[in-house]
Amino acid sequence: MRSLLLAAAPALLAGTALAADLPRRAPPPVFTPVPVFTWTGAYFGVNAGYAYTESDTIRTVGIGALQANVNNLLRSPAVRLPQDGFTAGGGVGYNYQFTPGAGIVVGVEADAQYTDLARTGVQSIFRPAFNPNVLTNTYRTDLSFLGTVRGRIGYAFDRVLVYGTGGFAYGDVTQRVAFQTGAPLTYLGSRSRIETGYVYGGGIEYALPTDSFLNFFRSSAVTIKGEYLRYDLGSNNLFVPSVGGPGVGYVSRFNTEGALARGGINFKFGTF
Repeated sequence: MRSLLLAAAPALLAGTALAADLPRRAPPPVFTPVPVFTWTGAYFGVNAGYAYTESDTIRTVGIGALQANVNNLLRSPAVRLPQDGFTAGGGVGYNYQFTPGAGIVVGVEADAQYTDLARTGVQSIFRPAFNPNVLTNTYRTDLSFLGTVRGRIGYAFDRVLVYGTGGFAYGDVTQRVAFQTGAPLTYLGSRSRIETGYVYGGGIEYALPTDSFLNFFRSSAVTIKGEYLRYDLGSNNLFVPSVGGPGVGYVSRFNTEGALARGGINFKFGTF
């Protein structure tokens, strides 16, 4: 028996050595998926840009016999009062993307901004054939701020979003007309109130890397955008009654329309 075991020992050792040379089954590599960017989430941001008016002609008619003054150009029937200037503000919103990476994005946004849209126009008119006095006509219009509540819909190409937008607009509008005959003020009308209307436009937005130096609030993403909006707060008639002149007065019609071209930065929170 002992001799049999001694004879088999070399064969057993050879088999063990061969087994050591066989390939071993290694564990599969750990797969770490790369996060896919999504526009879904809430955000807030700031914006700044350029604002200008459209349809900015003030049209005036006289009531009764005072229409003769308009016909004789003592009170101007049409005065252009264009305005442009700086705009700056902020907003909040929420986006939802149906398919991360590339796909349709819908959302809602509310914003408010200061608008440097104020101008005063003064005319001095002297027509001795109709009136021996110098007539001074003063017009003023001002949109001090504009707010919007809008829906957004667009298409995302990963970190690039192209979108259209539209909805409700409101603004603080001041309008004033003063007519003088010589030194005394003879007709004056003014109003200041919140006007409402609509707004529409579009833009393009790009999401920066999360570790961007602009990410002051440690948000899930920082986005920059360029946007164009056109607003229309409607038209209204301003009664310019007599404050010492003959006749009842005049009616001046104002339009409050314009556009914004602006850039902005948003800080997104929520799903990556």
